[in-house]
Amino acid sequence: MEETDWTDLPGRLIVLSGASGSGKSTLVKRLLGRPDLKLQVSVSATTRPPRPGEVHGRDYFFVSPEEFERQRGLLLESAEVHGHSYGTPAEPVREALARGISVILVIDVQGGLQVREKVPGALLVFVQAPGMDVLERRLRARGTDDEATIRRRLANARRELELAKLYDIHVINDDLDRSVDELAGILTLDHSSRSERP
Repeated sequence: MEETDWTDLPGRLIVLSGASGSGKSTLVKRLLGRPDLKLQVSVSATTRPPRPGEVHGRDYFFVSPEEFERQRGLLLESAEVHGHSYGTPAEPVREALARGISVILVIDVQGGLQVREKVPGALLVFVQAPGMDVLERRLRARGTDDEATIRRRLANARRELELAKLYDIHVINDDLDRSVDELAGILTLDHSSRSERP
């Protein structure tokens, strides 16, 4: 992976980060539905067990801790979250970029900053709720987390917001349609300016 020259690939690597409840997954689903964008989402590897309905190779590559360690040198980034390892296999990303497809990595800020070190040309986008109060309301409305988990997610969100100052673009997700249009516009403009380079 160290020998890969990421600068000459026609696709663009996009890192999308944001706190739980910021609306990242919904934004990505809507962006993937736009016919004007040549986009795909990177599939991460993880050591955590599959949840009901999750499919190996579609949602995640589910691997043993031993297999994850063997693959570590082939990952663009990796992180430990709640006792499980997560990481982005580099080769499928590189192959898609070489075909002119832009790839979105939906990962946390720490992973995003690791990607920036290996791929300086990656576009780092941070999605945030209009405020911490809105974020808390969204998390509670999900009805999936207990009080301790909600508090942990809010604390993580505050930490990520500090680190997110190092990101290229910030999108306030207060109106889904507007946020999707804003991101699609950024990606379209960015792609056309890259294709015009000599």
